[in-house]
Amino acid sequence: MSLILHIDTATENAIISVAEEEHVIFSLTNNNQKDHASFLQPGIKELLKQSNVAINQLDAVSVTAGPGSYTGLRVGMASAKGICYALQIPLITLNTLEVMALSVIINTIDPDLYLYCPMIDARRQEVFTALFDKDLNGIIPSCNLTLNPESFDEFLQSRKIIFCGNGAQKFLNLSIHRDLSQSSKMSISGALALLSSKKFQQKNFADLLHSDPVYLKQFYSMGAFEK
Repeated sequence: MSLILHIDTATENAIISVAEEEHVIFSLTNNNQKDHASFLQPGIKELLKQSNVAINQLDAVSVTAGPGSYTGLRVGMASAKGICYALQIPLITLNTLEVMALSVIINTIDPDLYLYCPMIDARRQEVFTALFDKDLNGIIPSCNLTLNPESFDEFLQSRKIIFCGNGAQKFLNLSIHRDLSQSSKMSISGALALLSSKKFQQKNFADLLHSDPVYLKQFYSMGAFEK
């Protein structure tokens, strides 16, 4: 049985949790993005106390490596690497967009009916995004996208897409399609536990020395994925 500490500071809501394999024992959330750095270390201490878990009982630490907020990603990665180095335990890195997509999939009735598009606001008409099926197969890989009214039109002509994340409303306001679906039911802690447990069982660990946040700097137009 693995005990894993999960750290997600990539977006406006910081979430930390402890899970025994896929079962979340306890979680804490900070909703003020500017306070993620000051929240994280005291939050981890309180989290372990509430979970009745000693820090040296942890078997691994998982962290969302990006994309997301530059500062948030650095804060999360530095804390995760520091704990792993001190305890000599594995580091597990997760794609923020995969976590967001799975957090919606696990709350969706008949998930086969949809594709899933998480969006993180990257200012102006830009978002960090990807497109997945219910098994998290990447139909559009993680990218920085400049939105336009016809974005995702090729996919929307044949499939229903559930959009989620703080960049989704930006696209819904812009799109030529009026019947788009948006989900606010996101079980981030549950998704972190599911993805991390799978990686732990597979021994799919990150390189502690060379792991860095994934910033996704270059932006793309939708046409690059529709050819």
